[in-house]
Amino acid sequence: MVDGNRPTIQGLRARPVIVPMARPLRTGGGSVSAAPLVLIDVETDAGIAGRAYIFTYGAFALAPVVAMLESLAEMIVGDPLAPLSVEEKLRGRLRLLGAQGVALMALAGIDQASWDALAKLHGVPLVKLLGAEPIPLAAYNSNGLALSGPEAVAAEAVELVEPGFSAIKLRLGYPDARDDRRAYEAVRRAVGDDVRVMTDYNQCLSPAEAEVRVRNLEGEDIEWVEEPVRFDDYAGCARVREKARLPIQIGENCWGPHDMEKALDAGSCDFFMADAGKIGGVSGWLRAQSLADGCGMPLSSHLYPEVSAHLLVTAPTRHWLEYVDWAGPVLADPLVPASDGTVTVPDRPGIGIEWDEAAVDRYAA
Repeated sequence: MVDGNRPTIQGLRARPVIVPMARPLRTGGGSVSAAPLVLIDVETDAGIAGRAYIFTYGAFALAPVVAMLESLAEMIVGDPLAPLSVEEKLRGRLRLLGAQGVALMALAGIDQASWDALAKLHGVPLVKLLGAEPIPLAAYNSNGLALSGPEAVAAEAVELVEPGFSAIKLRLGYPDARDDRRAYEAVRRAVGDDVRVMTDYNQCLSPAEAEVRVRNLEGEDIEWVEEPVRFDDYAGCARVREKARLPIQIGENCWGPHDMEKALDAGSCDFFMADAGKIGGVSGWLRAQSLADGCGMPLSSHLYPEVSAHLLVTAPTRHWLEYVDWAGPVLADPLVPASDGTVTVPDRPGIGIEWDEAAVDRYAA
């Protein structure tokens, strides 16, 4: 600490990069061939920098997220490194605009980096700062398995379980509904009965079509059907869930805990999945896990495995960690699953994110 006092925030650096993906995705909701990320450094007068990144889904969103980050940072320069207070202040400034979209993603990035800095200040991993001990987390490999046809996804599924994963996620939403089942059957034959298979429609169906497609998958050993309809059509999703005999998973696109509360109140899912960049960073996640705990809702993470591995440990109803390697190329020490496919946070202060500066320069947008 500086002179025995809490450090203050001195500035923020936001850098856009476009990182190649080893397994590009074509989903029912759109395609992602590279990972557009904004790398964030929150600087303090203690000589400690908190680090985080935001995944913007499309390169077109990089500049707006950077601009919003820089604008929000101006509001907190000189403020104490107190993540909950910083988040409360920024939410207050965003009240009239609305804390959604680019604004909430920027706020979430600042929040994560602030918590990272605070954990580094105390010399402990984030999970310990939050009051928990690291444990191995059940993780599924969510790289690949796009809409590439039964033969291709079967071969890729074998590659995805090879490192030790016991679960994988298959994207569905082919133009012909029969191809959804063919893709699943090909994957199941390839990996056998012991591997769990999640499926994801990426919001591409209407409620009526979702009812039919989910019914066509009934009887198969599927862990869940994810986002069958538009993310904020909670009534439509509840209608699908009511008639489905497979669990329905949603949540990755909910903008903050209040959206999550609407989804839960509508009875729209069996499982909920929170995204650190959209739920509101660490602070938003802590509120989200309380909502899940209050109704016994199994809570999984979406993307951001580096910070999510800390957060999921603290969730009483923790379920699955989604593992992707998209940020790995710009990280000095990427998060690597164990040989049994579980993920445990690294034993170093903060979230564990440090930049590979040569790679950051190489992929600068």
